[in-house]
Amino acid sequence: MSKVIVVTSGKGGVGKTTSSAAIGAGLAMRGHKTVVIDFDVGLRNLDMIMGCERRVVFDFINVIQGDAKLKQALIKDRRLENLHVLPTSQTRDKDALTKEGVKAVLDELREEFDYIVCDSPAGIERGAHLAMYYADEAVVVTNPEVSSVRDSDRVLGLLNSKSALAEKGDGSAVKAQLLLTRFDQNRSANGEMMSVEDVLEILAIPLLGIIPESTSVLKASNEGTPVSLDERSPAGKAYIDAVGRLVGEQIEMRINPGEQRRGFFQRLLGRTA
Repeated sequence: MSKVIVVTSGKGGVGKTTSSAAIGAGLAMRGHKTVVIDFDVGLRNLDMIMGCERRVVFDFINVIQGDAKLKQALIKDRRLENLHVLPTSQTRDKDALTKEGVKAVLDELREEFDYIVCDSPAGIERGAHLAMYYADEAVVVTNPEVSSVRDSDRVLGLLNSKSALAEKGDGSAVKAQLLLTRFDQNRSANGEMMSVEDVLEILAIPLLGIIPESTSVLKASNEGTPVSLDERSPAGKAYIDAVGRLVGEQIEMRINPGEQRRGFFQRLLGRTA
């Protein structure tokens, strides 16, 4: 049975598209047939992060409006057999997305793919709402700063009240997990950014992974390569571990913050297990 996973966060610039590409590539590397969809109509970036911008002929909006078949718009990744990208339009606005159109495309994709990763735009307007509306699970991407965490808390409220699962009224809910990006242990210890504990206390959702601040993320983006393909990169390894947890594997958080913090993560993993 296929799963729709939305990668979301209210604040821009936290790494949603980078995370969508890394998660999609990580799932494909594990043998799961995966497609990543760009919901950021008008500000298309996923195709550049995935290194396929020159291969875009038709897009998500063309499919919704009936100007192209889904198979015409899907772009197969040249590095990973199981990975595909569905780019969006740079010239339309978000009103081109319709609830019915999104559902039709997702229903068709569910017949072929194991995982459908929806790269949500920033904010809580139409594009972001439709990216999360049909989701089975959500990866909430957050930086360890107050404004980012606050916006993520708002997004969690929408997932719990305005998704298709929530509207069923039978207690169903989108399963949400936290992906903490751009984390620097030294700056956290010095009080320059929020601690992992503080973020978890506010958002109160399971921790999927901690992505360390790393120049390899920018390098991979500039090269059009998902950072999870760089196994030498600490960020790439952290994304691979996060994908493992996403599919149900028990993987210890790979961070080396000292004895006190290790004790915290041991307690955390024991609690989530």
